[in-house]
Amino acid sequence: MAKKNNIRGSRKANIGVVFTVWWLICGSIHVWILQYFGVTYNKALADATISYLLLGGSCLFIINNMRYYLPKKEKYLYVIVMSFAITALWLALLNFILKAIYKHDDMYLQLLQRTLVIRYVVAFLMIACNILLSLIWYTQKEQQEETDRRTATEKLARDAELNKLRQQLQPHFLFNSLNSISALTGLQPEKARHMIQQLSDFLRGTLRNEGQQWVSLKDEMEYLQLYLDIEKVRFGYRLQSKTDCEEAALQMTLPSMLLQPLVENAIKFGLYDTIGEVEILIAAKKNGGMLQVTVQNPYDESTAMPMKGTGFGLASIRRRLFLLFGRQDLLQLKKEANQFIVVISIPQIINDNKVAG
Repeated sequence: MAKKNNIRGSRKANIGVVFTVWWLICGSIHVWILQYFGVTYNKALADATISYLLLGGSCLFIINNMRYYLPKKEKYLYVIVMSFAITALWLALLNFILKAIYKHDDMYLQLLQRTLVIRYVVAFLMIACNILLSLIWYTQKEQQEETDRRTATEKLARDAELNKLRQQLQPHFLFNSLNSISALTGLQPEKARHMIQQLSDFLRGTLRNEGQQWVSLKDEMEYLQLYLDIEKVRFGYRLQSKTDCEEAALQMTLPSMLLQPLVENAIKFGLYDTIGEVEILIAAKKNGGMLQVTVQNPYDESTAMPMKGTGFGLASIRRRLFLLFGRQDLLQLKKEANQFIVVISIPQIINDNKVAG
């Protein structure tokens, strides 16, 4: 914000300098022309000073008026009518002032009378150009402000949807965990207490990450391990997990709490339809300027539950990635040798406006 204000201040200062230099050049030419026709330097300087102070004031009035009133329809008719009216008012006031100052100088008054039409035409062109430039300037400014407002509104809506997607994932997991704890309370109270402690740590991590849009893969994996530990209490020996993350990938960033629904999806389709041991593989590597995360689970199409679409978890991740990066190709699904593989590619944030990858 401070940077934008500095840029705007600098731009206004530059425009002010150009505005001043322009009138000084016009005034100098005006003095030279009057001297060419025999007017003394002092009279020519006074004539030019009064003329361009009034003309410059008229232009400043127009610029200030445009700030509060910008014609929407018949803009060019507005330019012509305003130019005629303001020029006529300027010429009448100039003529009155110069005649009052040099009322005893017949030669100067005759020259003034002969040059009224030329003065009017020159002033009309200057004022018309000023009105037209002001109209273009403020129209563009208004359009930019409208674009900024629309962008800010879209960002708020996008952030709200992202937050909603994140919040929708937690109740489903929480209910499953509480049901498991309830089942363990009578049969294996020690496991139930252990699971409660793990769930507490997991939820504490959730609250800690809630305000963070981006986290490192290392932090995300620590958070994910808490989730896996809870699920391992539920499924016992049947659930095994293996992680393979490159050191360079651990330092890269990703949207917080992005991987849990991936792993939850892998558990759902890897364990729910089998009674044997299942291993979930989580791998991450640096691929060019992007972080690539792979989650893999066994999948037997002959015994698996029918997969309609990709489920809420994968759909929510695809939606989150689209909202953040505007791309639909960052989540890929594969089936290879009885393995269901999900691959996510995450562009890296360089600054507030740019991403790599």
